[in-house]
Amino acid sequence: MNTAFTDKQSAREHVWERLDQEKLAAYPFPPKGRIPNFKGAKDAARNLLTLEPWASAKRIKVNPDSPQRFVRVEALRRGMQVYVATPKLAGGFMLLDPGRIPIDAIYKASARANWPQFAVPIALDDLPHMDAIVAGSVAVTMDGRRAGKGAGYSDLEFAILCELGHPPCPVATTVHDVQVIDSLPTEAIDQCLAAIATPTKAWLTGADPADVPTGIDWALIDTAALKAMPPLQDIKNATTDSLPSGPGSAIYPASKRVWRNR
Repeated sequence: MNTAFTDKQSAREHVWERLDQEKLAAYPFPPKGRIPNFKGAKDAARNLLTLEPWASAKRIKVNPDSPQRFVRVEALRRGMQVYVATPKLAGGFMLLDPGRIPIDAIYKASARANWPQFAVPIALDDLPHMDAIVAGSVAVTMDGRRAGKGAGYSDLEFAILCELGHPPCPVATTVHDVQVIDSLPTEAIDQCLAAIATPTKAWLTGADPADVPTGIDWALIDTAALKAMPPLQDIKNATTDSLPSGPGSAIYPASKRVWRNR
C-alpha cells in the first residue's frame, strides 16, 4: 500500500478511514476529526516508557487527548509530575501531581473530565522545564514527521514553552501501527518527534530535539486567538512591543479554516 502523501489532510483522511474500517479505533467515536484513540493504546504507552528520557523523567507534559490517557496513567504511577494543557488552551496549564493523587484514583485523575477535581492550575511563570513531552498525532512517519488533527494546538504549546525561555526537550507520540505512514510534508512550525511508540514497538527516530520552532510570530496572532487562548495574552502582556519573528517561528491565526488547511 502506498502511504506517501503530498499533503497532511490526505494523510489524516487515510489514517482515520483505516482505523474506522479495520475497527482499530477506540472510544470516542468516530475517529475522524480528532486525535484518534486506538486499540492497544495502553501497550503503546508502556512501550514509550521503556525509552529515555521518558522512562526516567520527573516532569513530563502530555497532551489531553484520549489515546494518551494511558501515558498519563503510567507516568503518574511511576511518580512523574504530569503537566497538561487545557483543551484548545482555553484555560492554560495544569499539574497532575502524584504526591496529591491517591494510587487508587490515578486512572480516574488521568481523564480530563476529572481534572477540576485532581489537577492544580499552574501559572505560566511557574511552569518548570520539562524533561520530555508527549504529543498526540493522527499520522506519523518512521523518521519523526507528524500530522496532528489540523488545529495546531500541540505545536503552539511547544512554542509557548520556547517563548517562555524553556530549552527544547524531546517530543514523543503514541499511535497505532497503521498510523505510521511512508511520507508526509513538513512545515517550519512543526514539532519533530524524537520517539514513536505503537502497541507493538517503540523507537527513537534520530530527530534533533533542537530542530524546532523557536517562538511565536506575534504579527500573525490576531485578536480572536488572544481572546480564545488566555496564555497567549499573558505572554504578550509580559513582553515588549517589539518581538522577534522569522523562519522557524510558529504561526497561529485564530481562523479555524486557516488552521485546518495548513
